[in-house]
Amino acid sequence: MTALPRLLVLTDRRAVPAGRTLLDTLRAAVDAGVTALVLRERDLPDAERAALADACDRLLAGAGGVCVVAAPDPRGAGGGVHLRAGDPLPAVRPTLLGRSVHDVGELVRASAEGLDYVTLSPVAATASKPGYGPALGAVGLRAALCAAAGPVPLVFALGGVDGRNAASFVAAGAYGVAVMGAVMRADRPGDVVSGVLAAVGG
Repeated sequence: MTALPRLLVLTDRRAVPAGRTLLDTLRAAVDAGVTALVLRERDLPDAERAALADACDRLLAGAGGVCVVAAPDPRGAGGGVHLRAGDPLPAVRPTLLGRSVHDVGELVRASAEGLDYVTLSPVAATASKPGYGPALGAVGLRAALCAAAGPVPLVFALGGVDGRNAASFVAAGAYGVAVMGAVMRADRPGDVVSGVLAAVGG
């Protein structure tokens, strides 16, 4: 399995402020220390999304990082793939395989599937995940991990995470945190990244 850092940054081009592109935001994040990106943007045409994935790969190449593509990967590559909660496992296992989960049952399923990592959300109040909830909080996150009762994939706390609360989720048992809106919406994405990295120990 590809080694994963303590911070994943997920993309959402619609949240990026006017006057800046998604790639501008990702470049600032990588310059601030991000080495793992999850490229979402599933609504884009395959060719455009494939070009974005290639651009993300190039951004991370110098940092020895990894770009995970939300399924389906339009390039058909064997790199990193991130599945939704209900997505079937791919016929050919990629190098790195993750899944979005939202409760104990989905976490247990991901464990049985032998996934490398999961994002567990939402852990805090967030505008990006209005259909899921209530937010677990650090206490609920710890309870979910305990209830899974066995080895689980690396768990990244997602949803409403920023530099103020990131450390509490790692203290509750998460391997790391995943951040989307706080980075995508920020006027200075690098500052948000630096704050989160400082909170989770890089």
